[in-house]
Amino acid sequence: MSHESDDRHLPPTPCGDTTFHWGTRTYVMGILNVTPDSFSGDGILDADAAAAHGMYLAAHGADVIDVGGESTRPGSEPVSALEEQRRVVPVIRALRQRASAPISVDTYRAEVAEAALDAGASIVNDVWGFQRDPGLAEIVARRGAVAIAMHNRPAPPKTAQRLGGFFPAVEYHDLLGEVVGKLRESIDILTSAGVPFEQIIVDPGIGFGKTPQHNLQLLAHLKELRALGRPVLLGTSRKSFIGLTLELPPDERVEGTAATVALGILHGADIVRVHDLPAMARVSAETDAVVRAGRDGG
Repeated sequence: MSHESDDRHLPPTPCGDTTFHWGTRTYVMGILNVTPDSFSGDGILDADAAAAHGMYLAAHGADVIDVGGESTRPGSEPVSALEEQRRVVPVIRALRQRASAPISVDTYRAEVAEAALDAGASIVNDVWGFQRDPGLAEIVARRGAVAIAMHNRPAPPKTAQRLGGFFPAVEYHDLLGEVVGKLRESIDILTSAGVPFEQIIVDPGIGFGKTPQHNLQLLAHLKELRALGRPVLLGTSRKSFIGLTLELPPDERVEGTAATVALGILHGADIVRVHDLPAMARVSAETDAVVRAGRDGG
């Protein structure tokens, strides 16, 4: 057996030439930021260097490579759809020719997603849960792509300080209930557009529109997302709530990230989105082994 929260058997999800068999292990998504201003300091604008880093991620434990061309760092400037395409499309095309791992494009824009899918991506990862660009869900459906719907909400400006940006004053009456409810809306948008239920993955949106305490609460109660009946992606890597807890900058948050990855897997994460490979792939594999042994021995 696998996760404690796997009280149902989720059907496999085909994704390009790959199939995700949920519950057998935790999948690892490697982060590839094609930006000059990533919060974690790992952005790479040169297409050849970015593709080489993507190959490194795939060779060191990434089951999926997530390519993004616009930073969500506080104070970062939005880029145009044309600039976003200019950044991500050459990298995705190069990776598709050289790597077998599925490629995800991290975008909320329909035209960027279409160009990325043309270049070889097979997953669309939308930080606005397909609730911002009305044409995006239709493109995912028409192209047979996998959709990752993340919870997000408009919030007051982030507070930026030496440990990163965070939202200090966001209110929820029922954090878990509201996150689950908004993700249900995203699932309804996708299925209404024709995306099969089995092609949808959900993400609670750690670090997006939530206070540091909200992020800790979501991680502690991650298994409640199982009510949605979909695989769960968890993205905690190097985020400011870890830095605020440990009082460390992004490049010194490997251990904090490892703790959140291990706890996330224990609480039901099916995919972990991370920067630090191969370290986080090893954390994931070891946690899987312990979690499965505990379930099988019970």
